[in-house]
Amino acid sequence: MPKPTTLTDASNESRRATARAIRSLAIPAFGALIAEPLFLLADSAIVGHLGVSQLAGVGLAATVLQTVVGLMVFLAYSTTPAVARLLGAGRHADALAVGRDGLWLAAMLGVALAVVGIFVGGGLFGVMGASGDVLGYAQTYFMISLAGIPAMLLVMAAMGVLRGLQDTRTPLVVAIVGFAVNIVLNLVLVYGLGLSVAGAALGTVIAQWGMAVVYLVIVVRAARRYDVGLRPDWAGVRTVSRVGSWLMLRTLSLRGAILATVLVVTAQGATNLAAHQLAMTIFTFLAFALDALAIAAQALIGKELGAGNVMEVRVLTRTMTRWGLVFGVLTGLALWAGSGVVGWIFTSDTSVHAALSAALLVLAVAQPLAGYVFVLDGVLIGAGDARYLALVGMANLLVYLPLLFWISQVDFGDTVPGLFWVWAAFSIGYMGARGLTLGLRARTGRWMQIGVPAARG
Repeated sequence: MPKPTTLTDASNESRRATARAIRSLAIPAFGALIAEPLFLLADSAIVGHLGVSQLAGVGLAATVLQTVVGLMVFLAYSTTPAVARLLGAGRHADALAVGRDGLWLAAMLGVALAVVGIFVGGGLFGVMGASGDVLGYAQTYFMISLAGIPAMLLVMAAMGVLRGLQDTRTPLVVAIVGFAVNIVLNLVLVYGLGLSVAGAALGTVIAQWGMAVVYLVIVVRAARRYDVGLRPDWAGVRTVSRVGSWLMLRTLSLRGAILATVLVVTAQGATNLAAHQLAMTIFTFLAFALDALAIAAQALIGKELGAGNVMEVRVLTRTMTRWGLVFGVLTGLALWAGSGVVGWIFTSDTSVHAALSAALLVLAVAQPLAGYVFVLDGVLIGAGDARYLALVGMANLLVYLPLLFWISQVDFGDTVPGLFWVWAAFSIGYMGARGLTLGLRARTGRWMQIGVPAARG
């Protein structure tokens, strides 16, 4: 006879079910999340062998592009929990209507940002301190990449819709195909046709638009299945904008920290700037890997709050926080092991290798902290606690800026110590402040917002 089910058995099965739900979203989300960092890694690896000036120029342009596009991440981060809450309440049509409005907002913002970039891109990098060949390569890469901004925002919004619908497998497939196409295009355009930095930018733009078209087809088909119109509900578009305003302020603080960092490094010279670009690209890659758990948190927390399952929300939070710490330890060990050799993938310049190795050793030590931060950030976004995230984000930036100012005033004598201390300030000082403020909030229950919006008229 089968053993009778006990409370312990039920509890164990509940934990296993929670773990399965997290894995089913987080593992595919990992592949989808790293698509953009992989684009940049591919560009860095391909451009890096052209020369240090080319790599530094692309690094500077990529930082600005990531800052601009990163500010729009609310298109995914506000859509995911909103769609997930409505899904949890059984309102599929309303969930897709929210996603549709998010896509319209993404398209309009993408076009507007590209147009603005055309007018300001010419003199921007000179103001940031670039000169000579570095300035020319940065301008070339940036101006061509502007054509891909609307596609990047559409991809971001569409990914948010699918995540809210608890589907991270489709974005994984799209990301794999998009990455493969990007690599092939860049190799052909940069080396086959001799287009240098311009070829790297053009190949990435083509791949980004291909991904955007695929996502649009998927979302349109789903909307038609539930008889959701394709024309925007302007009230819905305004709602997405309002919800995203706090998330934009939160993201502004993050991008402000990264931009302030690159300004300090730019003053240290082309070698440090090139090494910093590689270190930041690797950090972004690992951040998105860790953020796979945060995406699972957004989708699952939003769905369970929409269904009113507060206890499951608490279980999910504890489980994912623990997983984030463990994952941070594992990625930190891998980074430590590869810190001395990874530079050869991108460039043969030994001075860049030395500076990069110093930065990566600091980053490796801070990876468990990063895992903790990214998971709790996802939990609070999924719960709709955007106002708190925005306010403490600005406070964390105010803690970080004095550290950067001190570094900018010290003469370290050579390149390696300067970049080492920049990364110590960023990955330990800044991320430590984020971990403290997120951890304190998570210990309370004030971030749990139960319920869903009223049904659309």
